[in-house]
Amino acid sequence: MKPLAQWPVDSRRAIRGVFTDIDDTLTHDGHIAPEALQALGDLKVAGLTVIPITGRPIGWCEPFMAGTNGPSWPVDAMVAENGAVAFVPGAANAVTSQIGLQRPSDMREVLSKRYQQSAEVRTANRQRMDAIAAQVCAEVPGMELSRDSAGRETDLAFDYAEFAHHSPETVQRVLALLQSHGMQTTVSSIHIHGCFGDFNKWTGACWIVRELLGRDLSTELDQWVFVGDSGNDQAMFEHFRHSAGVANIARFVPQLSHLPTYLTPSARGAGFAEVARAILEARSFA
Repeated sequence: MKPLAQWPVDSRRAIRGVFTDIDDTLTHDGHIAPEALQALGDLKVAGLTVIPITGRPIGWCEPFMAGTNGPSWPVDAMVAENGAVAFVPGAANAVTSQIGLQRPSDMREVLSKRYQQSAEVRTANRQRMDAIAAQVCAEVPGMELSRDSAGRETDLAFDYAEFAHHSPETVQRVLALLQSHGMQTTVSSIHIHGCFGDFNKWTGACWIVRELLGRDLSTELDQWVFVGDSGNDQAMFEHFRHSAGVANIARFVPQLSHLPTYLTPSARGAGFAEVARAILEARSFA
């Protein structure tokens, strides 16, 4: 990883879109840092496309998109559950999707919800996941589903570092159990995830760019940057030629096979704000 200051001005000036992780990249203890919220707004005012992408559940994302618990985040979409589902501003009849569009009942005029799996597949997977969750909690002492699980629709998440404190050995035991059932797994800064389907943040990012913008992300990576901090961001670090880790990624570095290109001086939301500032300052040199 190189210091963020070494990101060339010409590369920064070319950026037209920003993907970002949420937990411990924009937030600390579940709350967005004021400087990160301001940075999101500054990027949007400058005309960039801004899309948070997270392992958090779609239900957890809803208040941030709708502004029900404070100001709505100034973003173009929010992708949840490691790429399986997303909220997009606008009524459902204003957008089209071939992948099963569903609207939240209390937000018909505000947001539309998009999935990568059909309703039938999601229902069948939910039954399998409920049984697997019960097995994991029974066989791994002290392991519990994440407290945000009520809002999850397409995956399982177990808390190892948000409210609980489990050892790396315990994390590996849970991963092995999930994988024994054929689940795809990832580990974020706080949760262990398992799902049925080929979902990760990279495939989710490609999907939402097609759905939202009608474009192929893989052909325009010189115009995008990703900012993240942990294991479930690795697919993004692998594919994005412009990527930045906020400083708190340091604790995960020994476990990562793919690292970001650049490292911010500051942690969490302050680090994200540094990336935004680097992009916007480069435009002033044009």
